[in-house]
Amino acid sequence: MRSNRAKVRAGVSLAATLPMLAGALALGIPAAHAADNPGRDTLAGTKPAWATAKADKGATSDAAQVSARVYLAGRDAAGLAAYAKAVSDPASAAYGKYLSADQAQARFGATKAQVAAVKSWLASAGLKVTGVTQHYVSVTGDVAAAEKAFGTQLHNYAKGSKTYRAPQKTASAPESLNGAVLTVTGLDNAPHKASSKEQLPPPDSVFKNAGPFSSYYGSNIATTLPDAYGTKIPYAVEGYTGKQLRAAYGAGSYTGKGVRIAITDAYASPTIAYDAATYAKSHGDATWTTGQLRQVLPKNYTKTKECGAAGWYGEETLDVEAVHAVAPDAQVTYVGGASCYDDDLLDSLSKIVDGHLADIVSNSWGDIEANQTPDLAAAYDQVFQFGAVEGIGFYFSSGDNGDEVANTGTKQVDTPANSAWVTAVGGTSLAVGKGDKYLWETGWGTEKATLSADGTSWTDFPGAFTSGAGGGTSATVAEPFYQKGVVPDALAKANSAAGNRVVPDISAIADPNTGFKVGQTQTQADGTEAYSEYRIGGTSLAAPVIAAVQALAQEAGGGKAIGFANPSIYAKYGTKAYHDVTDNPTGSGLAVARVDFANGYDATDGLLTSVRSLGKDSSLSAVKGYDDVTGVGTPANGYVQSYGLR
Repeated sequence: MRSNRAKVRAGVSLAATLPMLAGALALGIPAAHAADNPGRDTLAGTKPAWATAKADKGATSDAAQVSARVYLAGRDAAGLAAYAKAVSDPASAAYGKYLSADQAQARFGATKAQVAAVKSWLASAGLKVTGVTQHYVSVTGDVAAAEKAFGTQLHNYAKGSKTYRAPQKTASAPESLNGAVLTVTGLDNAPHKASSKEQLPPPDSVFKNAGPFSSYYGSNIATTLPDAYGTKIPYAVEGYTGKQLRAAYGAGSYTGKGVRIAITDAYASPTIAYDAATYAKSHGDATWTTGQLRQVLPKNYTKTKECGAAGWYGEETLDVEAVHAVAPDAQVTYVGGASCYDDDLLDSLSKIVDGHLADIVSNSWGDIEANQTPDLAAAYDQVFQFGAVEGIGFYFSSGDNGDEVANTGTKQVDTPANSAWVTAVGGTSLAVGKGDKYLWETGWGTEKATLSADGTSWTDFPGAFTSGAGGGTSATVAEPFYQKGVVPDALAKANSAAGNRVVPDISAIADPNTGFKVGQTQTQADGTEAYSEYRIGGTSLAAPVIAAVQALAQEAGGGKAIGFANPSIYAKYGTKAYHDVTDNPTGSGLAVARVDFANGYDATDGLLTSVRSLGKDSSLSAVKGYDDVTGVGTPANGYVQSYGLR
């Protein structure tokens, strides 16, 4: 089966564990004075956890080169966080009083004097300033200059089978800068330096689904296959359409007219305009109008082999087609990153905020929390906070590996979905019946068993866990105010008595066995490129679906930006605005039958038949009320309209 998740975003530094610093950084708390380095302010979280004394392999050569970004704290980091909260909270007098991008920068951004002072400090240490934006100053230079600038030695450390450079102690900045520096990234070089000016590869090899299929849930029962849970089961749907999803999530007559949605991924599919237009025509979606889909792309692409650039084409295709299918009149802007690395993805997010390119941003990518370091968490949160004060909401897929134990050996959540400043979107298995009727949803979690050789039973039924919606309790991010009183203490306090962020916030269709059909130009078996369609899922589907539903809700609210939606989402908790999703909505076990091509595209090498059990997400459970698979639930009839009552 084709991967149903975005290619994982690669961090520029990989930490085994994270200290409880991300929450403090996110709230704009000033850097602490360095007791062992008078006249300096420490930049918390800049020494990765894997840079231990035991792993230390000695000093890095003074002549080795460093490329770093010094992120600017701005003139009022604490004020930015406070206003981002106030403007997003329906209970606040400042709710909805958004600032323009220019106003936000003038009120909270770095001053010219701060930028000049930071540049002067870096240059005086021997570093070369290579770029300046509203958010950071980028520099290059040798290790000796970096050590002088940041008040720490750089050593080589063993990390697994590799050796990487990292600070020996937490980096710092001169106290005389008066807190102008938020953090610095790039002092460690895990996984490795970037290459540049690479060209995008052709599309990945073709993938197609075999049949039989159901056209809607339960329309085609697998009568010749063994029972599961005491009954005959349906074949998996061929792939839901926008019409079915709009009905399931209460779109009504709303179309997203007048609302702008942005989508971020790495790279850019060279055939996206053709594919999206062809798909819309094939499935009865509204025709794309001139200029309705636009792209904002980097001048050059990097790390295309390392990031699997062609694999991102399908992700962009899914995001664009799903958004248009659910919100057919919304304006869509695709903002591609130069690579799958944090710096480039941060640049994409910043472009949206700095130019206010949209009010709603769908992001179907992420990484495990252990791979996020506090310095990068601070940089991401600052962008999200600037977005919040402008009325921009960010939606991130929660992940496709459940509690991540099967994938990493450690129970953890994904990032940036773990940020307290984004809406984390979890996943469900969705049953839409005849006449586009919503039947039920379960928390997405799949167990797979194959058909026995004699065709009379399922081998080791229900089989092994394959995938499921990401969720759980963060180890690094403090519990946000909007989750208090809704998220059970058993989840919120799973990692600390003080409470932590729990993921997700809301959910939508994600299970690839009840998935969405997309159309994409792919490389066929004979080497030619041609358009074809296939079913896909993952929280990479849930995120754009929720983003599109939010566009409908914004239209219902008269076009007034929803902004950072979490306070509003939780304020509706327990109302009829949501389907309260559980793992066992029918009172008995649920499963579908699937038949797949062994080679992924035709029957030449045979067929593989399996049963996929639903609602079995690793150690996570969808239960009545809030849970760490589906959050508060999925949008029901009335959710979209509820934003018209603000």
